[in-house]
Amino acid sequence: MSDVLEAVYRGDRDEAEQLAAGRQLDVFEAAALGRTERLQQLLDEDASRVNAFGADGFHPLGLACFFGHVDAARLLLDRGADVNALSRNENIQTAAIHASSASEGKDEATRYELVKLVLEHGADPNLEQGGGFRAIDAARQNGDGRVERLLFDHGATG
Repeated sequence: MSDVLEAVYRGDRDEAEQLAAGRQLDVFEAAALGRTERLQQLLDEDASRVNAFGADGFHPLGLACFFGHVDAARLLLDRGADVNALSRNENIQTAAIHASSASEGKDEATRYELVKLVLEHGADPNLEQGGGFRAIDAARQNGDGRVERLLFDHGATG
């Protein structure tokens, strides 16, 4: 895993931005940082990157959603990202719907927009991540009533 991703995962956005300065970010770094122009360039060069998995098992769409980057997520979905693909991380098997509902450090409005976006692209509102956790569980955990209603409106149960 790159030092840029390590900094993003630690929640140190300033360090991640410093490390990213002047570098040619890969698809995972670009997704995690919300660098839509770089993502577009990378996908233009190799369309298969849209559904790639990083060494840590995460895919670009999940990273863009978890870190709250709506435009990056939209680009990935428009380019054919598998909206229901579960990550292959040994500890966390999550899809875009889960990452969107749990968006780290983001407000309810951003989570709502991300959840709406992935649902519009065919995300399963009842998809279970590893361990059985669902998007509705994340919405409840965050106290996101609006996100919870959106999920119910799209067929979420329980």
